[in-house]
Amino acid sequence: MSDPRERIRVSARLREGALGLLPILGLVGIWQAVVSLGLAPPALLPAPGTVLARCLAQFANPEFLGHAGATLSRLAVGFLAALVLGVGIGILAAASPGVLAVVRPLVRVLAPVPKVALYPAFILTLGFADASKIALVVADAVFPILLATLQGAAMVEPKLVWAARAAGTSPRAALLRVVLPATLPSILTGARIGLVVSCIVVFLAEMITSTDGLGYLLVRAARSFQTVDMFVPLIAISGLGLLLNGALGLARGRLLRGFPEEG
Repeated sequence: MSDPRERIRVSARLREGALGLLPILGLVGIWQAVVSLGLAPPALLPAPGTVLARCLAQFANPEFLGHAGATLSRLAVGFLAALVLGVGIGILAAASPGVLAVVRPLVRVLAPVPKVALYPAFILTLGFADASKIALVVADAVFPILLATLQGAAMVEPKLVWAARAAGTSPRAALLRVVLPATLPSILTGARIGLVVSCIVVFLAEMITSTDGLGYLLVRAARSFQTVDMFVPLIAISGLGLLLNGALGLARGRLLRGFPEEG
């Protein structure tokens, strides 16, 4: 890490990470104060230390890890499918006025619809297994990715495409070599939003109908009034989202290293 600019970027990220911990520590402090002052009964709000001890025990439990793996699998498949669909449709719509004329009104109508309302239809058509949950993740996560792709493609300088076409590049090659790379910052921003949405939706789907996964564990604990065990899946899905978002952030830094805003 001999590059001074790289050292500055790493230092800035470390400071941001340290500052980001402060609100979390403050929230835990308030939680502990509420418990210590007896403002909430332990049966409803266990102490942070009790929850932490249970988390450490469960994170080493193969059964719990199996449930977490089921959630991660559904999340990954749904998010990647949404990413492919969102980017693919967005780039095609940017390249073709006809496709854009079809896509734009559909997005305006469907994007505001709460996709969880479609979940019963997904269950009826795809069953109670993973397919219906993955379909719900795709239906919810695809729109922020698609909208970000459309926005990014609309901001590409037309002169770049004209120059590529004048140099003999085919329309398809110009789309892949000029428009797609220039749209990458917007795509990755939409992907980070879609990832957060995917975490929320897969957890919700497992709460509604599932026999495994982190959402199922929360519902199972709630039915038996095991409040400590209710906190563990919530912390696990939060940590999982944090790790995935961090990984996507690292990938963004590498992919956009040559862009001015990343310099």
